[in-house]
Formats: sequence, C-alpha cells, structure tokens
Amino acid sequence: MTKAYDPKDDGAEMSFDGRMSYGDYLQLHKVLDAQSPLSEAHDEYLFIIQHQTSELWMRLALHEMSAAKEAIQKDDLPTCFKMLTRVARIFEQLNSAWDVLRTMTPSEYTQFRNALGQSSGFQSYQYRAIEYLAGNKNEAMLQPHVHVEGVHSYLSKILSKTSIYDEVLKLLSRRGFDVSVSSLDRDWTQAYVADDSVINTWKTIYESPNEYWDLYELAEKLIDFEDYFRRWRFNHVTTVERIMGFKRGTGGTSGVGYLQKMLAVVLFPELWDVRTLL
Repeated sequence: MTKAYDPKDDGAEMSFDGRMSYGDYLQLHKVLDAQSPLSEAHDEYLFIIQHQTSELWMRLALHEMSAAKEAIQKDDLPTCFKMLTRVARIFEQLNSAWDVLRTMTPSEYTQFRNALGQSSGFQSYQYRAIEYLAGNKNEAMLQPHVHVEGVHSYLSKILSKTSIYDEVLKLLSRRGFDVSVSSLDRDWTQAYVADDSVINTWKTIYESPNEYWDLYELAEKLIDFEDYFRRWRFNHVTTVERIMGFKRGTGGTSGVGYLQKMLAVVLFPELWDVRTLL
C-alpha cells in the first residue's frame, strides 16, 4: 500500500502557532467575514461577492493609475507603460466578472432587491476616483459622499489635481510640441475639452512613429485602457438591462438610461479623433 503524501516530507511548514500563515498575511478573517446577506435569497451572496471583488480590483487599478501618473511626471515612460498595461488587464478581469453576475435571472434578483435599500454601484467612490484620475471630472458626483468625510476629502483632492491625461499633455509640451496654454493651465476640477493643438500633436506622432516611438507607445497604452474601460461600461449596461430591464436604479438613477449616457463619455478624445485624420 502506497504511503499517503505528507507535505512535511517535502519540507513544507505545517505548524503556524505564533507564526505568519497565508490567512494571516492576507487577513482572510476580514475578507471572508465581510459577506452579510440581508435576505434569504440564494443569489444575494453572488451579488455581494461580485461587487466586493470588483472593488478590490478597483483598489489595485487606482494604485497602478497613481503610479502611472507619477511616472509620467518624472518622464519615466517605461514604468508608466508597465502600470497602464496592468490597469488594462485589471479591467479585462472586471469585464469577465459580469459574465458571472449574468447567470442571475430577473426572478432571482427580485428576491432580494428591496434589501438593498438606496445602495447602488453609482455610489462607488473608488469607481469615481478612477474616473477622476482618468479625466472624467464632474464635481456634482461628489455629493453622494458628503456624509463620509474621509471619502469626500479623498475624492475632492483627486478632483482638484491633474488627471493622467493632463500629465500626458504636459509631457508633450516638455518634449517641444505646441500644446495650447489653455490645455496646460486650467481649472483641473473641470472636464477636459478637446483641443486642436493636441490633435495636431498626436497626428505628428502617429505619422512618424519611429521618430516618436515612446510617445506613440504611450498613446496606444492610453487607448488600450480606454478600450477596456468602455467595454466594462458596456457590459455593465447590458448586465443591468438583462437582470432588471429599464427599472429605476436602487440609488435613484434612471438605471439603464443613466448607464447609456455614460457610454458617450470619452476620456482621451484626440487619441480617437486622430484616427480619422491619418
């Protein structure tokens, strides 16, 4: 009879009294105790975990986006490329998560929807931070967070500072491109407005990629990010419509109607517009 495999025979640590274990390092007691369904509905557990894991991925996205912005400020584009590539992959993961949520039917959702009260993904402060950091500035979106001082001040700080794209435009100016002053020195709390000087700059870069290779690559990294971000928004709309139709959202928005409006938001307008000019 073959002896049963014992991991300690391979040198595996088996005793963790007073020592760091896997669960200790990841604080799994906090993570796995954070699911508290408010109904008896089987699918509420899916709904909670879907959104909690999405928030964890968004936490990482914010970490990487902040690092990418810092790298651009330091003219360290190789590091920026690494971070932006990772952000795009994070949104690929977030997109895949909708496939799991879409296994829930409208009948199953209605079994616990009332338990949600006024809570809504619309109120995700990390999602708002991602939008602000990417450049979709809207001061009105601070309002749902006024009641949480730390969150409100955190978002207000991001709103008042440059976005990743703002820093890219400053980089282009440092490289000698003629970017208009109005794009380089403005009220950072306001949404960016496309500028002819910027589209002309990107046109020059795209027409001579070998000459401006790192800026050309930067442009494509930004497009990758927005591409996956757009897919995430589209999948969000489709999932909501599939599960609850055109009902008003629990947070008071028009639901699908509100999400469809968000599909029209463009983060890096000139990078899309330049493609028509080439």
